[in-house]
Amino acid sequence: MPGYSRAVNALVFLGVYAPQDDTALLAEALAGEPFEPGARILDVGTGSGALALVAARRGAEVTAVDVSRRAVWTARLNAWRHRLPVRIHRGNLFGPVRGRSFDVILANPPYVPAPDTRRGPRGRRRAWDAGRDGRLVLDRICRDAPPLLRPGGVLLIVHSALSDPGSTLDRLRAAGLKAAVVRRRWIAFGPVLRSRRGWLRERGLLPVDDAADEKEELVVIRAERPL
Repeated sequence: MPGYSRAVNALVFLGVYAPQDDTALLAEALAGEPFEPGARILDVGTGSGALALVAARRGAEVTAVDVSRRAVWTARLNAWRHRLPVRIHRGNLFGPVRGRSFDVILANPPYVPAPDTRRGPRGRRRAWDAGRDGRLVLDRICRDAPPLLRPGGVLLIVHSALSDPGSTLDRLRAAGLKAAVVRRRWIAFGPVLRSRRGWLRERGLLPVDDAADEKEELVVIRAERPL
């Protein structure tokens, strides 16, 4: 049975990433972008399509991509329910949009460090597991997104502070973008991070003190291509 998220007004089917605090934080960052109606926006890793809907409501020309068939079906259903014209493609990151350019690119990729990387994430875990350093997908976005931005275009990425925001900033700046952290929010651990506290402490990503490791910091990084 599908669940319902009042925050973004999107149906979410089993196996599809439900809008959470990271989605809301990225939506706040998008609300601060003064793009004009008709601006081209790409939502990569769209999940339920929640962020694509937010952009489409502002009159943007929105394209959304996800590797999951269930996510693509869910996003298409949500766009249909809200009568919003969102183009939704199944594919791996930027594959379906090669040769195009965008005014804004949104990315809420998998970013949770994961102890077992021998076979790669499968099933629902593809929505959050991202290798031992949490950067399995982040590094690809930092490499492949900048060439798709128009002059003055903006990339907005949300991820955990556990996944090294400094590396994201360094890679985007090396690609010629002006990059900075523009949003931060501390949230309580969810089930995935609670289950990995011991492993995260062993890797030095969390303090040893049990009382100090119950919250995770999320960040939104904004990177702009110069005119």
